[in-house]
Amino acid sequence: MKRTTLLLALVACSLAPFTASAAPVAPTGDIPAGADNFYKSNTVSGERVSFINQYKMNVVGTLYRPKGLRAGTHAPAIIVGHPMGAVKEQSSQLYAQKLAEQGFVTLAIDLPFWGESDGQPRNLVAPELYVEAFSASVDFLGTRDFVDRDRIGVLGICGSGGFSIAAAKLDPRLKAVATVSMYDMGAVTRNGLKHSVSLEQRKALLEKAAEQRYQEFTTGKGIFLNYLPAKPDDKTDPVTKEFWDFYRTPRGISIPKGYTLEQTQNRMLSSEVRFMNFYPFNDIETISPRPMLFIAGSEAHSLEFSEEAYRLAGQPKELYIVPGAGHVDLYDRVDLIPFDKLISFFKKNLDTK
Repeated sequence: MKRTTLLLALVACSLAPFTASAAPVAPTGDIPAGADNFYKSNTVSGERVSFINQYKMNVVGTLYRPKGLRAGTHAPAIIVGHPMGAVKEQSSQLYAQKLAEQGFVTLAIDLPFWGESDGQPRNLVAPELYVEAFSASVDFLGTRDFVDRDRIGVLGICGSGGFSIAAAKLDPRLKAVATVSMYDMGAVTRNGLKHSVSLEQRKALLEKAAEQRYQEFTTGKGIFLNYLPAKPDDKTDPVTKEFWDFYRTPRGISIPKGYTLEQTQNRMLSSEVRFMNFYPFNDIETISPRPMLFIAGSEAHSLEFSEEAYRLAGQPKELYIVPGAGHVDLYDRVDLIPFDKLISFFKKNLDTK
């Protein structure tokens, strides 16, 4: 998640230590038509699961199975990754349930340092560990007696689109890759949206983040960015407002245990800049001949990343544009999300019977 002028603002602004209010006021906002982030399916069962990655950290997820799954069945499975800075309860569990309704076993995970998964400090930016979480998910699913380990795919939403691509480059066990409203967190941190950030501005951001590390080292406390305002006003840019309408209203609020509302989505600049060394699209063509599907809204501010991934990817590949949809629309608006397209893609490429 990035706001249009985020990097410019970070260079100029003075960042203060994060201080949470004792009792945040519950925000209100208009929920758009079709939005159903907290969807609960009647035809699938869900259970909390936990498993260890190669760093000996617990990765926590929600495992969904069709209620009619017959004993002895070896079903295809799909790992679902949440938007950057979100948790599994935001968008990914919706997708996981909708896909499980079609006969797939699905696993919506919390990335390390987020939600219920291990990792300190909380909300740390750690791309390598995010990528590893997808391979650890394959380890887990591929050792379940109801999953066919040769038919495991991955779906990454927003920032997890880039993380899942990076995972698929390393892990050939991921047989089909789909992304929705993808963000290349590396490119947007280096260059901004539409290459709006200059090299000089990038270097200034790195200087600020490096200097901030001294203060964090001395005090032992992270200095958090406030990505989203307490309440938007007429000066709030459209991209920030779009994210606020999801993450700060009843439409999408999900506050993990031990968090306050203001802590959700927040990250430290000193770790945020780690994304500058993250290049998920380098060698993306090596995923071929495993298929890739990129889904994005025609009005999404992030469309450039799906277009670039599609341009660079090998065959078979498809870029599917949802007319009239913005970036966040595809998080939860079931009237716009092309579930039929995702279902047909995974059924064809995971060879469901």
